[in-house]
Amino acid sequence: MNQNTAVFESMPVAQAVRKQIVPAIASQMIALIYNLADTYFVGMLNDPNETAAITIVYSSFVMLTAISNLFGVGGASALSRALGGKKTEDARRIASISFWGGLGCGILFAIVFLILARPVLFLCGATRATYETAFAYARWVVVIGGPWTILNTLLANLVRAEGSAAQAAIGVSMGGILNIILDPFFVLPGFLSMGAAGAGLATAVSNVAATIYFLIYIARNRGKSAISITPSGLKYWKQYLRTILSTGFPSAVQYALTVVAIAAQSRFVAQYTTEAVAGLGIVKKLDQLPLYFSIGVSNGILPLLAYNYSAGNQERRRGVFRLGCMISLAFSLLCLVVYEIFAPQLSGLFIKDPVTIQYSAGFLRRMVTAMPMMSVCYPMIIQFQTMGKFKESMVCSILRKGVLDIPLLFLMNALLGLNGCMWVQPIVDTISLIVAGRFYRKLKKTEGI
Repeated sequence: MNQNTAVFESMPVAQAVRKQIVPAIASQMIALIYNLADTYFVGMLNDPNETAAITIVYSSFVMLTAISNLFGVGGASALSRALGGKKTEDARRIASISFWGGLGCGILFAIVFLILARPVLFLCGATRATYETAFAYARWVVVIGGPWTILNTLLANLVRAEGSAAQAAIGVSMGGILNIILDPFFVLPGFLSMGAAGAGLATAVSNVAATIYFLIYIARNRGKSAISITPSGLKYWKQYLRTILSTGFPSAVQYALTVVAIAAQSRFVAQYTTEAVAGLGIVKKLDQLPLYFSIGVSNGILPLLAYNYSAGNQERRRGVFRLGCMISLAFSLLCLVVYEIFAPQLSGLFIKDPVTIQYSAGFLRRMVTAMPMMSVCYPMIIQFQTMGKFKESMVCSILRKGVLDIPLLFLMNALLGLNGCMWVQPIVDTISLIVAGRFYRKLKKTEGI
């Protein structure tokens, strides 16, 4: 682990950040591409009901990320802090508890969703015309593939947390590339012609493959790695579970509240037309590019922040954080310019229906204005988590999603109609960034961080 320790302790900040975030961003971009692939290949069917089905299930799929973050981000941060304190055995126990906790919760969530699928999907915007298609997609993505999706992301976080960012990227990217290859065979006429259900099957298979890769990697590095998934670590759960959950809880809540916010937005949009719902689904894919980039930067710097905070090297931690924010912000501003100029052309990549394209282009130009604020706010929340600052990370997380979104949806829908709903996220992210900045300045004064 000497090479990994050098990344955390002695490597120049710019080089260490590059070594961590480049693979993390690459894996996020691959993950984004295979998410886009579902919408792209389903969109080739030119059936708004098929495209709308993916939008409807998206909220439930995000809940898988919430569970993964609860144990993945929480476990990764706790693991890196343990390594920063030279407590390798603690790190191994934390990894084991995180793995089995994520798997157990993933199986439980899949069972509950299967039982409540009909009311959940209708709550998320399904109609009689789209329910069967949405359920067929959800059966593969959430019920069968859900636990594997959680483990894929969770294990990538743990592997990255000990400084092996390249290995984490390989696992996630392999699954994403497999998804892209399988999509056309499962979705399109002339092959299996399964439509949206085929896209779900491709996603499930790819996450199974990625999880198997990580399990093989961990088995091969047993004894050399700080990651252990042996069930024997569970007997220490009382000692470590609270640390894992308290650190990961703000990220999990943020994603869980994202489910509520997306479901609420979909319900408001569903009052208008199916084409509007399909257009929103396309925008939710396109605006993920700057979001996933920011998540990649944040995931990459998380171990550096946690390790150096625990080791007491606050100057190095500050340098890592500043550089990460600058990279994230620069990319989001580039996306803002490109999306504003080419909104119709980008929307047209996913569907040829002119009405859907018109809705999508208008939605995109409004919603993308939130990206610069988000690109700084997300790393800020991650930094609070790596420090173990529960209150600060929790407040910023719930402000970003859920607390302000729904009241603003009612207000903006009443004032400006359908387009007003698209201004909600820019407003929310602006408020959240202001609050996060105030928290950070206060911590600098009171704790000298």
